[in-house]
This record gives sequence, structure tokens and C-alpha cells, in this order.
Amino acid sequence: MDALYAFNRITDDLGDDESVSVELRRTRLSAWRESLRSALSGGNNRPHSRTPGTGEVGTYWDHPAQPAIADMVFRHEIPTEYLFAVIDGVETDLDRVDIATFADLERYCYHVAGAVGLCCIHVWGFHGDEAISLAIECGLAFQLTNILRDIAEDASMGRVYLPREDLDRFGYHADDIRQRVMDDRFFNLMRFETERAKSYYSRAERLFAHLEPHGRRILRAMLDIYGGLLSEIERRNFDIFSKRVSIPKWKKVWYAGRAILLTR
Repeated sequence: MDALYAFNRITDDLGDDESVSVELRRTRLSAWRESLRSALSGGNNRPHSRTPGTGEVGTYWDHPAQPAIADMVFRHEIPTEYLFAVIDGVETDLDRVDIATFADLERYCYHVAGAVGLCCIHVWGFHGDEAISLAIECGLAFQLTNILRDIAEDASMGRVYLPREDLDRFGYHADDIRQRVMDDRFFNLMRFETERAKSYYSRAERLFAHLEPHGRRILRAMLDIYGGLLSEIERRNFDIFSKRVSIPKWKKVWYAGRAILLTR
């Protein structure tokens, strides 16, 4: 799990580094992808001694986390396309985000969250084909929660992940988000999106039956923490503009302890 977290952290940081241009971020993600491809194929050859177009010798071609990531993939027989799907998803954030329909949002969420969920269940151990679809839906629940929490922050970077069809349904607009308008249109939209996220959390509960015991503990804690974020958004009456929604550390520790007890 440490190796999987490292992979995701490295990939996210490459895509989110606003200290460099979008084109340089794109180049670095491409270099990271090819570097990872080489490491996972067991090859020692690197196509370049420096990252193309950056002048940075060895950057990301021989990242120190690569041996652990490769070991994770081989040890747990994780299909490599899941990792590349994550890189592809982060790369899409470099362009202007345009989510027209919920189907578009589902595709995006698969890349940045569902594919991560599939990696997780391979690490934890699972059985049954249904676990694949449930892991994807679990990732969707988590990502929908992130999107609702980060609406204001994303809008400041020109990203609106709520589908346009949903905004149109309630007569709310991207400009309203940027202006932080909180009226009946906004509250109705947020209630709709929250109930949708809850439906995916409900389906994700079925994943427990397909996991090995240690995986159940981690999933229980994750569901409680992300579900707790969603509940906190509701408790604040959907005010995601005045202060970033978060869960205190003591509550996360409590969730972790409860997860251990409940899954014994």
C-alpha cells in the first residue's frame, strides 16, 4: 500500500506542479509513463539520459520508488493498464476540463480513482468477478466526495467537474460557482449530487464480502473517512466555499480503530 500510495503521490505531484508550465508537466508525465513502462517490463534501458525538453538529467527515468512499485505489481499480479490509466487521468487535468454528462464524469473518475481501487483489491486479495465492478464504484464514491469538497478550489483553476447536464438541470452555472453563489439552485444541486454519491457508497458496502480480512479493515476505514467528509458537507448545509471541509485527525484515528474491531 505504501508503494501504491507513492505511485499515486508521484503522479499527482507531476500533474499538479503549478511552478512549471503545463507543457513541462505534460513532458514529465510522459517521461514518468515511459520510465514506469520500462521498469515494469523488467528492462534496464532508458530511451533518454535526460527528460526530453527539460534539460534535467535522469529526471523521473530512474525514480527511487520504481523498484517498490514494480515489486508491488509483480507480487500481487496487478494488471499494468491500471497504473497507466491513472497517469492518463492526471494528464487530462492539464487540459480544460469539460464534463458534459455523468457518463463523462464516470470515465474520468475511473482513471483517477476506479483504477486505484482495482490496484487496492489486488494488493488486499479478493475473489469473485463482482469485486471488479464494486471496486470501480467504490472509487467513484470517493472521487465524487472529493469533487463536492473541492468545487471552489477546482473552479479557481478553471476546472468544473460537475456535469453540465446537472448544472443545467438546476439552472446553476460555472460562473455561479466562481462567484460562490449559494441559493436554492445551489442547494438543490448539492443535495442531488450528495444523494448520488451516497448510492455509490451503499453499493461499495457489498465489496466487503469479496475481500480478504486485512483488506476489509482498510476499506472500512476508507469508507468511514470519505463518507464522513460527505456527512460533514451536509452538516455544514453544503457550505463548501467559506472553509475547506475536513475531518479532524482524532476522528480518523477513531475510524481506524473501529475498522479493526468491526472486521475481527
